[in-house]
Amino acid sequence: MKSLDTSKYLEKIISTMNDGLMIIAPDGKVRMVNQAFENLTGFQGTEVVGKPCTLLNCDACEKTLKEGAPWWCDLFEKGEVIRKRCVIVRKDGSYQPVIKNASLLRDEKGKLLGAVETLTDISETERLDQRIDHLTHQLDEMIGFHGIVGKSSVMQKVYQVIEKAAQSDAPIAIYGESGTGKELVARAIHEIGRRKSGPFVQLNCAALNEALLESELFGHVKGSFTGAYRHRIGRFEAAHGGELFLDEIADIPLSIQVKLLRVLETKRFERVGDHKPILADVRIVTATNKDLIELIKQKKFRDDLFFRINVIPIHLPLLRERVEDIPLLAGTFIERLRSRTGKRITGLTPEVMERFMSYSWPGNVRELNSALEYAFVIAESGRIGLEHLPPQLLLGSEIPSRDASWDAAEKVKLIEALRQSQGNQSEAARILQVSRVTVWNRMRRHGIDLKKVLLP
Repeated sequence: MKSLDTSKYLEKIISTMNDGLMIIAPDGKVRMVNQAFENLTGFQGTEVVGKPCTLLNCDACEKTLKEGAPWWCDLFEKGEVIRKRCVIVRKDGSYQPVIKNASLLRDEKGKLLGAVETLTDISETERLDQRIDHLTHQLDEMIGFHGIVGKSSVMQKVYQVIEKAAQSDAPIAIYGESGTGKELVARAIHEIGRRKSGPFVQLNCAALNEALLESELFGHVKGSFTGAYRHRIGRFEAAHGGELFLDEIADIPLSIQVKLLRVLETKRFERVGDHKPILADVRIVTATNKDLIELIKQKKFRDDLFFRINVIPIHLPLLRERVEDIPLLAGTFIERLRSRTGKRITGLTPEVMERFMSYSWPGNVRELNSALEYAFVIAESGRIGLEHLPPQLLLGSEIPSRDASWDAAEKVKLIEALRQSQGNQSEAARILQVSRVTVWNRMRRHGIDLKKVLLP
């Protein structure tokens, strides 16, 4: 059989490639591109052939700037580039993440003809990475309402607001003390909302200074400031078609507040160092543990931005305001820790549960989880006892007592429910719309003797 003369079919072979291909002359001008290149970059071949390859503004390209250097590009000195991750700029101005491979072309005598570069689209890979991260959170938190644990009446009301808010595109503001689960609420909104097939991108606004925060939000172009060695895709651009969760929104500087307000009003933004507007099809979800109204009075937060982000407010309760959820939360955390550590820890002693129910939990649900993580380090097996708890729980404050009239009214309602249920604590809990553990806890707190209550 005669060997196939591939040169006759080279153009057709190149046109069937999935990767973008570009052949470049030694002077840096594009000689040829394939169909995949056109699809990837948005440029037609006629728009790039004869033009410098720098029109892609690749942030990994390194020009030889030394005076008298024989080549304009480092590739011609190094000879090849292997699997270099970089970002190119498409015709429409959007950023395109790619993997670049490049090598020199020489004829049979070793004469340099130019270079060939292939560009592999990795945007889908990045989307899959984000999806895997999202699903990991879901798998880790399958119990409860989309990862939020709690059956108390106050949490049921929160769930109702979440479900309604998720079906809207309006901005959402989540309020709650540290450790109350603001991020979980933001994720739940995304999971059941209209934009669940889009990305969920988050940013803690308190962790960055003004310059870095602006770059993180809006992205920047290479060389826009000292240290900007590569193009950067901002969180708004990354969240296109989905939701952007801005935690600690109260901590952003006033200058950034102005720019954020402009994005919310115009649905467009500009990268740092660039002047081309980019569409921002993003739903904003914000969170804070601070009083924004008070910050407005102090001139530290713009009132016009507040009215923009506060369209659908969601207020999360403190853990001490839903103590009936503590047994369920503790059981959930213990199960996760047991699965993670492999330790044969079966639960809590009655003394620990009593301490958990009476403790004020200034760190809220996060503190409860941390206390159990500590206990899993100290304990080896069996039930967690008081000796396994962190010191602050043993020395910490009790839940503040309420006034006598409130306590008296609660005691009367509890006795009536117990009599109505003929001493059945589960039925009494249903009548009072609380958990059975709450009924038990209130009976203990008020010193109620069930036998005396049921006397005729």
